[in-house]
Amino acid sequence: MSAVDLFGAPAVAAASLVLTLGIYHAARRLFQRHPRIWLTPIIVTPLVLLVLLLGSGTPYEVYYTHTRWLTWMLGPATVAFAYPIHQQRGLIRRYPITLSIGVLTGVVLGVGSSWVLAWALGLPDEVMRNILPRSVSSPFAMPVAIMLGVQPELAVMCVLVTGVFGMVVGHGWLTWLNVSHPVAVGSAFGAATHGVGTAKAWQIGPEQGAVSSLTMIFSGIVLVLIGPLLARALA
Repeated sequence: MSAVDLFGAPAVAAASLVLTLGIYHAARRLFQRHPRIWLTPIIVTPLVLLVLLLGSGTPYEVYYTHTRWLTWMLGPATVAFAYPIHQQRGLIRRYPITLSIGVLTGVVLGVGSSWVLAWALGLPDEVMRNILPRSVSSPFAMPVAIMLGVQPELAVMCVLVTGVFGMVVGHGWLTWLNVSHPVAVGSAFGAATHGVGTAKAWQIGPEQGAVSSLTMIFSGIVLVLIGPLLARALA
């Protein structure tokens, strides 16, 4: 018997919201005490929630219905990056062409690599459409997913996996490639790993973080603008 059958959907939904916030807070405290990459809240929180949902038999629909406003908050959080970008506006003015190339390259490679990956693995058309917007932030990926005719929640999951992977391996990969310029590092994180990678870029340095924030936002805007073209091409 599931938790919904025992306590009712409203009670389980309310508990899901409290658990989500509580687990995230506890994960943050744990990471502050033990700053290890595998203890990052963005990794720990979903894993713990997944175990609890599966263990209690709570349907994802029940959980998401009453916690989706947390996803909605990603929009204002993305807009909040405007302030640190303003602080680093001098750096941005020095590299307008470089940043523009970074945004366009990131969008092309993000969508192109997703399509190639889906084709190489023989993934169904619906799965391919879900992973196409995986390299941009969730507030931008969700409307693109709707344009492509798939569920935005699944696209957000692809975005999360991409961001976590980029956060874990991105800095080491760039170091191995001897890429150290703040603009190059920031552009790479912002264009490929959106908000999660941008948080990592801010840990590396303020210039990397500002460039990553700008690249992330404009990459999302570009993908939303070309979303109807992608939908038409895949029709």
